[in-house]
Amino acid sequence: MTDAMPNTMTNAKQREQICLLAKSMFDRGLTAGASGNISVRCADGSLLVTPTGACFGRLDPGQLSHISAAGQHLSGDAPTKEMPLHSAFYESRQNTGAVVHLHSTHSVALSMITPADDDKPFLPPLTAYSVMRLGKVELLPYFRPGDPAMGDAVRSLAGKRSAVMLASHGPVVAGLELEAAVYAIEELEETAKLCLLLRGMKPTMLNDAQIRDLATHYKIEWD
Repeated sequence: MTDAMPNTMTNAKQREQICLLAKSMFDRGLTAGASGNISVRCADGSLLVTPTGACFGRLDPGQLSHISAAGQHLSGDAPTKEMPLHSAFYESRQNTGAVVHLHSTHSVALSMITPADDDKPFLPPLTAYSVMRLGKVELLPYFRPGDPAMGDAVRSLAGKRSAVMLASHGPVVAGLELEAAVYAIEELEETAKLCLLLRGMKPTMLNDAQIRDLATHYKIEWD
């Protein structure tokens, strides 16, 4: 979806929000163990990032990694090894305020049975909200977790996609602010679940006119 300027929450409030929403996703089974990571852009351009090996269910606001706008580790625990992925979204989508990456079950399962196709998005246009919140979702090939090539793959999209799916790994969504990114990645997982439930059937998709209407009304990037 179209970006706007990141929110102006205080650093302390942003830390609390990261931990609150991370625990909500963990408690509802959207990520497990020490998987997944979150980053949020602060008012000064620096980033708050979940630490490497951290469990979403037990994050400590004081231990979140604080990274300068230049990429220097300022305080807190060591950041997630997926920083190249996060950095690529902030660099290629200038108004990104937050990035969320999960290892959610249904979206990962769908990535394992979906062939890469440059002409088709990863998720078909099943519902209005999947189109509104995500636009087209790009399926990227498998990369080793933490591989800088993931960031290069995101940059190659030239800022056209706010959501990507890493094959056999997990979804990544950039949003205007953290709550929007969380809602969008939850919509991605629910749409992937629908795809699996409807596999072998002939569901009614949104047609081109309906997609164009949504894209125009909500300023969605669908091209």
